[in-house]
Amino acid sequence: MLSKTNLCLLFAFLLLGYLFHNPVMAQNFAQWEKEISALEQANKVNSAGKKGIVFTGSSSIRLWEGLPQYFPGKNILNHGFGGSQTDEVAHFADRLITNYKPKQVVIYVGDNDIAAGKSPEKVFADFKDLFIKIRESTPKANITFISIKPSPSRKQYYTAIQETNSLVKDFLEDRKKTAFVDVYTPMLGSNGKPKPGLFRPDSLHMTQAGYDIWAQVLKPYLK
Repeated sequence: MLSKTNLCLLFAFLLLGYLFHNPVMAQNFAQWEKEISALEQANKVNSAGKKGIVFTGSSSIRLWEGLPQYFPGKNILNHGFGGSQTDEVAHFADRLITNYKPKQVVIYVGDNDIAAGKSPEKVFADFKDLFIKIRESTPKANITFISIKPSPSRKQYYTAIQETNSLVKDFLEDRKKTAFVDVYTPMLGSNGKPKPGLFRPDSLHMTQAGYDIWAQVLKPYLK
């Protein structure tokens, strides 16, 4: 019979093995520290964001080149980072969002979550945590969610993506100072597939043509 100490060690070993092989459960916020710190340092000398509009989320936001130029006259800060997932954005919300007391927060999350194996319900639950964190710290801020896009490289997840989008849309419809911005539909052609030229060779990240659609759809929602 194993001793109590050995049982504890065995349990810890099995748990570590499970977390290592389960991307949904594993978590490593420290991997983003360098990127988060760089964003903070950059904005010590950047007035954008204070009472302005903070864009945050994954690489679809981070890679949006010339983001402020798409919306002249708006005070915009790009705080997208890496291949982040929803709970990671929530983890760093104080440092990247609420510290700036923005009048509006534009969020793109969920894309990487679904690809990592998370269910629409899990992504939605994490989004609600992020929403609550923003709302409690900046109650007057408008919260705008950009729907998850139809990346060709992730077509096997389209059903889960649409379910996630629907969950978030229904949630926001009942709340003030919120908006759900559908970019999924405008990116599709008449054949129901993504329009040619919207994605880079990796079929995941967008070209300027993709961002042009986002900007056109999003513009009426910016404060």
